[in-house]
Amino acid sequence: MSEEQNKPADATVEPTEATAETANTGAANGADAGSPEDRVAKLEAEVANLKDQLLRAMAETENTRRRAQRDREDASKFAVSSFAKELVSVADNLRRALDAVPAEGREQDDMLKGLAVGVEATERQLFAAFDRAGIKKLDPAGEPFDPNFHQVMFEIENTGKAAGTVVQVLQPGYTIHGRLLREAMVGVAKGGDAGGQHVDTKA
Repeated sequence: MSEEQNKPADATVEPTEATAETANTGAANGADAGSPEDRVAKLEAEVANLKDQLLRAMAETENTRRRAQRDREDASKFAVSSFAKELVSVADNLRRALDAVPAEGREQDDMLKGLAVGVEATERQLFAAFDRAGIKKLDPAGEPFDPNFHQVMFEIENTGKAAGTVVQVLQPGYTIHGRLLREAMVGVAKGGDAGGQHVDTKA
């Protein structure tokens, strides 16, 4: 028999460099993995981070939904603002027509009385439509001047009223759902005649 055939079958194979490197890498990975407690803590931190991101995303989505809903409501409420401004001018003209008819003229002329009654009915219907649309008339006579809703046209002395009190309304104002539609044009009491202070008409 040859020498090769006489070698024992269970001869030990020397480890190669590749085998040794693989073993070392596996050992290093095992060391990096850490203990089970470390892995659990790491996973819990990741879960907490993901939960925080989810809550933030949900909050942002809810805010966006609310903004969109508010925008839709505002569009529904104030879409008619331009048209409403035209209608308040119609209301002004109806009132001017009624004020132009003297009370004694109604009593003496049946035709004039019938015309005045018809205009009054039209005015009532118009204001009923305004009310349904959220449009309110501002007639601030006797009220303090408010620069948010009033426009001062002049000041009047010796009125016996406190300074800044509206003593004359040249043109009523209007709001739509609480938002200014048209300023009221007014005359106010001038300061100094009733112990009041001068009102800033340029506010």
